[in-house]
Amino acid sequence: MPRINLLPWREEQRKQRQKNFAIAAVAAIVLAGLVTLLSGLFVQGMIDHQNARNQRLEEEMARLDKLIEEIANLERQKDRLLARMEIIEELQRRRPESVHLFDQLVRTLPDGVFYSEVRQTANRVQLDGMAESSTRVSALMRNIEASPWLKIPALEVVESEEDKAGIRRSRFRVSAKQVTTDEEEGATP
Repeated sequence: MPRINLLPWREEQRKQRQKNFAIAAVAAIVLAGLVTLLSGLFVQGMIDHQNARNQRLEEEMARLDKLIEEIANLERQKDRLLARMEIIEELQRRRPESVHLFDQLVRTLPDGVFYSEVRQTANRVQLDGMAESSTRVSALMRNIEASPWLKIPALEVVESEEDKAGIRRSRFRVSAKQVTTDEEEGATP
C-alpha cells in the first residue's frame, strides 16, 4: 500500500489557519481601533456641541442679567420719580396751609401780645413771645382754640419779667396743632 504523508498538508493547513487568525486578529484590532476612534470623535463632537450650547446659554444669561439690572435701575428711578411726584403733590395740596397759618397767627393775636419766634415742626406750631399780662396769654389761647386752622393750644412756659422801664411783661411759649387741609376737608360735611 502506498504511503501518503498527510503531515505536510496538515502543516500547510495549520499555517493557513494561523495566517487567517493573524489577519482576523489584525482586522479585529484595526476594527476595534476604528470603532474606538469613531466613538471618541462622536463623543467629543457631542461634548463640543454641548459646550457650545452651554456657552450660548451663559452669553444669554449674561445678556439677561444686564437687562434685569437695567430694569431694576429703571424701577428704582421710577420709584424715585413717584416719590418726588408724591412730595410735589403733597406740597401743592398743602400750599394753602401756610397761608392759613400766617392768617390765623395774625387773627388770633390779641392786643398787647407780640411774637418773638414762631417755629413749625410737622403739624405742631410753637409760638414764643411777650404779652402785657398773663391774661393776654389766656386770650391768645382762647383765640387759638376758636380758630378753624389751629387747635389744642398748650401753654408750656409763662414767666413774668420786668423790663428796664419798670413795666411788667409776661414771656410765654404756647404750642398748638395746625389743622391740615385733609383734616379740614374731613371735618366738612
